[in-house]
Amino acid sequence: MKKVYNLLFILHVFVGVGAMAGGSMAILNPIEPGGVPTDALKNSPFTNFLIPGIILFMVIGLGNILSAVTMHFKSKYQGYISSTFSWALVIWIIVQCIMLRSIVHLHVIFFIIGLVQAFLSTLILFKQQLFPTNSILKVITNLESKFPENSVLKKIVKLENKFYK
Repeated sequence: MKKVYNLLFILHVFVGVGAMAGGSMAILNPIEPGGVPTDALKNSPFTNFLIPGIILFMVIGLGNILSAVTMHFKSKYQGYISSTFSWALVIWIIVQCIMLRSIVHLHVIFFIIGLVQAFLSTLILFKQQLFPTNSILKVITNLESKFPENSVLKKIVKLENKFYK
């Protein structure tokens, strides 16, 4: 599990610092941040990049930094916080692609990073046995006791024991 925590920490710092930099560019130069003209926003509700820059800086940037900090200090709620900001990144990328009506390589990269963060966050929630994962584990245990010969349940329990016990 230490590798999961370390990788997730690195991803949160990477995304957080990058989003704060990108958000800062959009806040400081909302007309053409990083050379992107406001024409790119013609299919969005925005006339410039100020509001998207603030959202990028605050939610994606600071949110991922907060996630990294809670991981560093081993907060009980780090799985929830990490998961929240991981899915925020995924949603941000989807909305951005819809509004810009284009997909570039950075969208794909950060979409995948968000999904990896979400997966790793879910592993942490299972490890901490917090809601809703504690309920899922309880259902699996009950099913396994009712159907002890079920090969799929055996594999799930074996996987659970390998990672979480």
